[in-house]
Amino acid sequence: TMMQKFILPEINMRSISLAFSICAIVSGAAQAHVTLERQEAAIGASYKAVFRVPHGCGASPTLKVRVRIPDGVIGVKPMPKPGWQVETVRGEYGKSYTMYHSTVSEGVKEVAWTGRLADEHYDEMILSVYLTEDLVPGKMLYFPVVQECESGVNRWIEIPAEGKTGADYKEPAPGVKLLPKK
Repeated sequence: TMMQKFILPEINMRSISLAFSICAIVSGAAQAHVTLERQEAAIGASYKAVFRVPHGCGASPTLKVRVRIPDGVIGVKPMPKPGWQVETVRGEYGKSYTMYHSTVSEGVKEVAWTGRLADEHYDEMILSVYLTEDLVPGKMLYFPVVQECESGVNRWIEIPAEGKTGADYKEPAPGVKLLPKK
């Protein structure tokens, strides 16, 4: 009848509008960066760094996630992930640090997880670290990440220049704002 003719085009327009909205959301998610879950942390304390990996490289699955540990971050312990192998690279710190009543002068400088994460899936890579008192409250601390995929690489390594933020860059490094010691 006449009423149905008017309703059907409206429903189709809603369906089309919904489809465009979904496409916009999906394409927006494809632009998402590797980020840290908790984006503030106190110096002179432990910090659970949870790196969120929202996608692969284009549609290609992620095979390896490598995190470089910045100066002033010590006591690094990666959390094992079922189905993934974890490797660490150790090295000398630029100086000795006191951590929980002991002195350390070397430790983990890079962590890599190797496995397989499909582009349509999300995952998290976790490190337990200690943020030394040498770090400056109010500043951002960046953890450069390289995401290696079956086809392609995302280098989340851009550290913002003074006066800029990660939003000013195509592949910004994940960062945490440093707070004063509690």
